[in-house]
Amino acid sequence: MEENKKMKFWSIVLLTINSIIGTGIFLSPGSVAKSTGTLAPWIYLCAAIFTSVMAITFSSAAKYVVKNGAGYAYSKAAFGENVGLYIGITRFVSASLAWGVMATGVVKTTLSIFSIDSENLQNITIGFLILMTILLIINIIGTKTLTFISDLSTIGKLLALSITIIAGIFILIKTGQNHISELDVLTNEAGEKLIPTLTTTGFVTAVIAAFYAFTGFESIASGASDMENPEKNLPRAIPLAIGIIAAIYFGIVLVSMFINPVAMVTSKEVVILASVFENKIISNIIIYGALISMFGINVAASFHTPRIFEAMARENQVPKFFDKRTEKGLPIRAFLLTAALAIIIPMAFNYNMMGIMIISSISRFIQFIIVPLGVISFYYGKNKEKVLDAKKNYLTDVIFPVISIILTVFLLAKFNWPAQFSIKNSVGEMVANWYAISAMIIGYIILPALLFVYKQVSHKK
Repeated sequence: MEENKKMKFWSIVLLTINSIIGTGIFLSPGSVAKSTGTLAPWIYLCAAIFTSVMAITFSSAAKYVVKNGAGYAYSKAAFGENVGLYIGITRFVSASLAWGVMATGVVKTTLSIFSIDSENLQNITIGFLILMTILLIINIIGTKTLTFISDLSTIGKLLALSITIIAGIFILIKTGQNHISELDVLTNEAGEKLIPTLTTTGFVTAVIAAFYAFTGFESIASGASDMENPEKNLPRAIPLAIGIIAAIYFGIVLVSMFINPVAMVTSKEVVILASVFENKIISNIIIYGALISMFGINVAASFHTPRIFEAMARENQVPKFFDKRTEKGLPIRAFLLTAALAIIIPMAFNYNMMGIMIISSISRFIQFIIVPLGVISFYYGKNKEKVLDAKKNYLTDVIFPVISIILTVFLLAKFNWPAQFSIKNSVGEMVANWYAISAMIIGYIILPALLFVYKQVSHKK
């Protein structure tokens, strides 16, 4: 690919924002507020702090390794082929899961806008196929067009969220009313308090749900070879983007909680934030902003997710068959495989977005331990493969990775695992969610084992 077609610094910043702001902030605030009440804005701030620590750690890795694959490339360089293989395939599965969530969001929102039944499985499936076809065409045209669409959609979603925050502040000033305390007295049909007393487990579960709205930063470097000076631009672009996003998220959740927190926790609408505002103009701005946002993040996912699998094919860890690009730079076979997974997995969950969101978020935590350990190994020169002779920094290359590991282990230890792998049956009883359990077993045990066997056999040949 020609140098002038590679992504420059501000396009990388916008791609990072585009890869993060998608379905999460439009869909997850209701569940976070329902479990934490008036603390919801601060939960997002906690999630932002955790994300910032992780983002700085990933940025440090990006200055040592500039190959495609991000977490896969870092893990392989630090700890060798076997660890790289496991991180690579689990990253690919989690990224495909995430893409499935984002595609579900954009399809359901589009259907609801046009007053088409957004819960009908046939309608959603048809919408999925149309969306994937559009994304395939955009990618086939080339990186230059994809970058333009990504930049445009990012600016669109930032404008929609900024306008919403400003409008919310204007409403609060004009009315002089603050409704946030209404959550404290909100009850369910049985007359019980709707917002439970916050426990450590509840806090952690809420932080992870809010954290989903920040995920995506770990995949930005998957297409490093398609970026200009990635070893310099990525470590600068990712933290900058996270800071912008954190400010927007905190502002939008805080304003929404002040204006109409009850609608936020009780609404059945696909775009939760739209139900907060009674003003139809503002509500429509949020809905169309959400649609632009969701489409934009699908464009970003269609760029970096296939490149994870392509990177593994280049290293002979999956069949070389997938190391094939078109003249415009699209890894076409890896793209088609990724798109297939992004369609099939949500179908298996009957397009239950919250269920896929939690599993997608949790599944990323494996690399949130391995990559920080890898950065520390780069700093001390203990890596298995040769890396760039980057400028070392004890704070960002050791201290932040250690904090990242501690936070990750704490969140995993306090997380309510049984609740996330259970569903209510027809009579209201909690039973095992075999879709979720099967997805985790296949993606994190069976598939890595099959690829490990494949690698051993292919190397002998």
